[in-house]
Amino acid sequence: SLQFPSPWSLRKLHPELRIPPTLAVWTRAIPIRFVVDKSVDFIIMSTDDDAQAAATNMCCASCGNTEGDEVKLKTCAACKLVRYCSVKCQKEHRPQHKARCKERVAELHDEILFQQPESSHLGDCPICLLPQSLYHDDATMMTCCTKIICDGCKFANMVHEMEANLESKCPFCRKPESKSKAECIQNRMKRIEKKDPVAIREHGAWCLEEKDLGGAVTFLTQASNLADAEAHYQLSKLYRDGEGVEKDSKKEWRLLEKAAIGGHPAGHNLGAREGNKCRYERAKKHYIIAANLGQDDSIKALKQGYEIGFVSKEEFADALRAYQAAKDETNSSQREAAKDYLAKREGW
Repeated sequence: SLQFPSPWSLRKLHPELRIPPTLAVWTRAIPIRFVVDKSVDFIIMSTDDDAQAAATNMCCASCGNTEGDEVKLKTCAACKLVRYCSVKCQKEHRPQHKARCKERVAELHDEILFQQPESSHLGDCPICLLPQSLYHDDATMMTCCTKIICDGCKFANMVHEMEANLESKCPFCRKPESKSKAECIQNRMKRIEKKDPVAIREHGAWCLEEKDLGGAVTFLTQASNLADAEAHYQLSKLYRDGEGVEKDSKKEWRLLEKAAIGGHPAGHNLGAREGNKCRYERAKKHYIIAANLGQDDSIKALKQGYEIGFVSKEEFADALRAYQAAKDETNSSQREAAKDYLAKREGW
């Protein structure tokens, strides 16, 4: 049976859906069935069952063939909105679909890019299970297992070994700590053979320190391909400066976005770039995400934005609370004791 719903009642029932402009001139003179397809973000108007099948992606967007035993439909890999029965139909429909496809791909990318990561790319200390600080001075990467141990746990392990007169071992895997640079490199190469992205990335950083740009690019690219957020960031700097590779701002931008999606505070860099291009809403989103992770410069940028009116009072207050909460989560009495010990040792 045909239905005559109001577009406005549809919006109340499904606020997540986007009302097409054609509905603004909708008339009750023609009976129209509104098909709500929750797998996509728009409403399709239909006057027959074939159009309803199209709404649920059960027919070819070009020729209208429905899926059956002899017809297998394949979804557009980019936007996931339409399906085709053949490559020929896909090519024929491309001129009509291209603009909407690109628009939807950009929307999907932004949904991922501006989603707040659950934690930073460093995650938690594997021993105390507290979030790691964004600043590397507060933790140590063990070459034997490539685990990042916070200073609090490393300090507690050191105190225990000194009191019990024990051999110095890794707090996590309990293997004896490396006693030389050569041994560190040997341990790292063993981890590289096991495709450990952290070890691969650290070796790339070591190559960079040794002025081996070719090796740095090779290993950082390998780690980046294994979805290591820090490798994305380090590699982006090489493409920015043209070290070992040709300067490529597009690759640099893509790598920064990958790093930000992985929980790296590289979103601050993206925010600065977007601000320079006068895309202030996007810049603000990047700064908020980075500040929520505990990035100091991002909360300062939001404060400046609030002072000049680009950031609302509520947005700045929410970001400030999240920033402080992220900082508080990384604190513990054990880590404070480690800081006091290191400060006294430096004073000596």
